[in-house]
Amino acid sequence: MADPSSSKHVYIVHGYGATPANHWFGWLQEQLAADGITADILEMPAPLSPNLQEWLEHLSHEVKMLTQDTYFVAHSLGCVSLLKYLLKTKPQEPLGGLVLVSGFTKPLPDLPMLDEFTQEQTDYSEAAALAPRRAVIASRDDAIVPVALSKKLAQVIHADFHEVEHGGHFLDSDGYTTLPIAYDVLRDMMGHEAK
Repeated sequence: MADPSSSKHVYIVHGYGATPANHWFGWLQEQLAADGITADILEMPAPLSPNLQEWLEHLSHEVKMLTQDTYFVAHSLGCVSLLKYLLKTKPQEPLGGLVLVSGFTKPLPDLPMLDEFTQEQTDYSEAAALAPRRAVIASRDDAIVPVALSKKLAQVIHADFHEVEHGGHFLDSDGYTTLPIAYDVLRDMMGHEAK
């Protein structure tokens, strides 16, 4: 019998100032590979001076599969970019699931250069219909994305909310080269789809 996990595909979307080599992305990719699941870490263009249109075009170009076997894990700026992309693309069938780490859809007080990503009024609640399983992971002591913004995102898209006490922004500089909670939440989603 074919291994059902082999048909699943995960896309990992990094955030502002990051590359696929940073933080916990490579670790997550390796964990999933050990489970027989393909995971692509997308290399977003010009991460130190991100442009919304370029990021949306890059997602359109790189994401080859949007089915019930497609899962996304996004971090920080990658979360709002991913949601905008999905709402624009409107997948033909519900996706497997979304795991949004330190996500936000409102302007960040200390990063006005990212306002382009949040200024347009978008109804993110529609994202709930795009993936039946959604989770937001946030840290109470995140100095970059206030936890209240991640909590608000979880409410808007009706996602499970997982709050960590001391995670900072889940960066390698915060000590995060692994992120077991993201892996656990994702694997839990994959185990609960309708047969």
